[in-house]
Amino acid sequence: MADCIFCKIVAGEIPCYKVFEDKQFLVFLDIRPLNQGHTLIIPKKHYRWVWDIKEEYSSVVNKIANTLKKALGTDYVQSVVMGDEVHHAHIHLVPRFPHDGHGAVPTLEQVKNLSESEMKETAKKIASFL
Repeated sequence: MADCIFCKIVAGEIPCYKVFEDKQFLVFLDIRPLNQGHTLIIPKKHYRWVWDIKEEYSSVVNKIANTLKKALGTDYVQSVVMGDEVHHAHIHLVPRFPHDGHGAVPTLEQVKNLSESEMKETAKKIASFL
């Protein structure tokens, strides 16, 4: 879809902090992170909703969630599916930490301000565990 920001990221028209990529999926850091390592997992093909995806999604989500746990030293990675902000199927994986300032479910108003260098370093660190 020509106006979809995630399709533009897949096409390389918009840069991202890439963590992982295979033939079917792209994984990158959310530019409005709720915590360090907040990751988005999207199919490269445009689907509106995660339940419309034909490709095997759960194995990539599981792989990235377990990688986040190792790379960031947490036992708790929360998955969130919303779909209101960007109309391209995606799953948020949010690493959780003691005293991270979030309640049971983080909200999009609780964005952490991370510098570009912190984002690059985080993406590199996570990718190194894959």
